[in-house]
Amino acid sequence: MPDWLEQVVGAFLVLLVLADVFLTVLYARAGTGIISTRLARATWAAFRVAAGALGPRGGEVLAFCGPAILVLLVAAWALALTLGAALVMHPLLGTAITAQSGGTPTDFVAAMYAGGSSMAIVGSSDFAPQTDWARILYLFNSLAGMSVVSLTLTYIMQVYAALQRRNALGLKLHLLTGETGDAAELVARLGPCGQFSAGYSDVAEVGSGMAEAKEAHHFYPVLFYFRFRQPFYSVSRSALMALDAVTLIRSALDDQRHGWLKESAAVEQLWRASLVLVTTLEETFPIDGACEQARPSAGEASDRWRRRYRSGVQRLRRAGIETTTDEEVGAEAYVSLRSRWDPLIARLAPAMAYRMDQIDPAGDHPSGEPAPRYRH
Repeated sequence: MPDWLEQVVGAFLVLLVLADVFLTVLYARAGTGIISTRLARATWAAFRVAAGALGPRGGEVLAFCGPAILVLLVAAWALALTLGAALVMHPLLGTAITAQSGGTPTDFVAAMYAGGSSMAIVGSSDFAPQTDWARILYLFNSLAGMSVVSLTLTYIMQVYAALQRRNALGLKLHLLTGETGDAAELVARLGPCGQFSAGYSDVAEVGSGMAEAKEAHHFYPVLFYFRFRQPFYSVSRSALMALDAVTLIRSALDDQRHGWLKESAAVEQLWRASLVLVTTLEETFPIDGACEQARPSAGEASDRWRRRYRSGVQRLRRAGIETTTDEEVGAEAYVSLRSRWDPLIARLAPAMAYRMDQIDPAGDHPSGEPAPRYRH
């Protein structure tokens, strides 16, 4: 191609990478990346295919997807920057850029070497700029390369810090339910003998954690692709337990005794933060039908939720918690509230290759009924 066109393509490629680094690391909002978003989705799709081929052991493969995306993203940025710099510098070899000893090679491999070296430290290679324009180019390449390296290292550290906080929240919720994954157990342990005053601080802390998790996934979308074998580390399990707990609090507890808790800021924050989290994930990330369950009809779902509500109320009563006197009205309220968030969880969980009986063991087959079959 003509020299000017080659340089234009190279400059465009460098600017594209810098824009992607800006949107991914500095702007940090879900769905704004140019290269990073597409690379993450393509990598996830490839891992899903590989996991499907391995059957029951596929979850172990998916556990490597998040780290693989980070490695591939760094490699893609580095390669694209090197290629862009090489395209800009290739026409200059032998004139504005020369070898410090011997003849100056002018092939594209030499341009790749010169471009990659200039992205690290000026003068680190056998090539040196001979004109003002070339010196400015070397300076720009050096500043751009070092900036991308610094921002990338910071980004990776922040991703793993956010991942640790997300996992700690999931583990905390799991332990608060007595490792059952049942939100009724969570509510019962927050207010033994009807005393929610001590457990209120836990509700506030979990609500704050859910708000942080929502913002973490908005700042670092790659977090979605970190999947662990244990279901209690998943966002869908954490969100479900939080939403189901609030739904039980608002529908099952006695208004006279526990009305203050129903209307409290902590419960409202827990509800809204969890709902916004799953809504954001569904709108931003690839929610597909790779792992499908024949979902029940509206009537079947309503009946199942009513059975789940009754079993939850029984657990609360055994804990000495005063519940609503009109159980039928409470069941209607539970069904109404659950219908607002259950479809979101039902779509989010399979997107991360979890079965619903893993994410919602209490609600998916309440009262000991057999778990529904899933197909992958």
